[in-house]
Amino acid sequence: MAAKNTGQRRGEKPKSMAPYSWLIALVLIALYGLYLLLGGGKAASLPSDGGELRVLFIDVGQADAALVTCGGESLLIDGGNVADSSTVYTVLEKNGVTHLDYIVCTHAHEDHVGGLSGALEACTAGTVYCPVTDYDSKAFRNFSDRVAEQKCDMTVPGAGETFALGGAEVEILACDPEAEDTNNTSIVLRVSYGATSFLFMADAETPVERELLDAGTDLSATVLKVGHHGSATSTSYRFLNEVMPAYAVISVGRDNSYGHPDEVVLSRLEDAGARILRTDELGDILLVSDGETVTLPQIDGT
Repeated sequence: MAAKNTGQRRGEKPKSMAPYSWLIALVLIALYGLYLLLGGGKAASLPSDGGELRVLFIDVGQADAALVTCGGESLLIDGGNVADSSTVYTVLEKNGVTHLDYIVCTHAHEDHVGGLSGALEACTAGTVYCPVTDYDSKAFRNFSDRVAEQKCDMTVPGAGETFALGGAEVEILACDPEAEDTNNTSIVLRVSYGATSFLFMADAETPVERELLDAGTDLSATVLKVGHHGSATSTSYRFLNEVMPAYAVISVGRDNSYGHPDEVVLSRLEDAGARILRTDELGDILLVSDGETVTLPQIDGT
């Protein structure tokens, strides 16, 4: 039988690809870099400031308040009820905060706007975000008056707007001033720091979650501030499947009359594998990110 012609002369060694391997490797690296640049991957660069992001969920009972600090800059998200003004004032004083670069009043209900007047007594303010500039309640009018006294304007943000907080980035994911339900006017925002992120859902309910999901919004987060104090009106399974948080913080009052957090929501969070942290059980909750991991120094001693 005739030998098969391989195109190789007798005694000739096969050509090696070794001289070209470095060139192939460089091409592959360049293509992967282009892939990430064009959004094909979710690789997150670590913050260059070498610092940390600190998020303190303040125990204001059946209400919401969180102080976010990074790189010497401060953001206050909500302030609890009117009765919580002194609590918020004390927390700011204890943490050495005399100027709030940003204040976010997520929506006009008293359990979110009420204590912000106390914050504005303790600190000067930079930018103030709110989904509305007028609302028929004494708590909101007091807040509006304190903002005016500081010669600030209330800004209604749009979805997609971003601003820097030290080495962190804050993105407004939702804000609908025209929503019929005040809860669904809520400013939803995501704070990203390196490979970690915190998603603040305020009192946004499932219609807002659905809109975010349908828009293809990136909802992944290391920490989820659970919507509407753990009410069954929020935190749907479909929503949680996108967020997949390592931690779920519920700001809620002990033995509250609403039955928050709802057992259905707690079950959903457990199914998602989230570690549940509740202000009614733990008081103030501090989470710290170094850009790679999130720790709970006061709870875990890390």
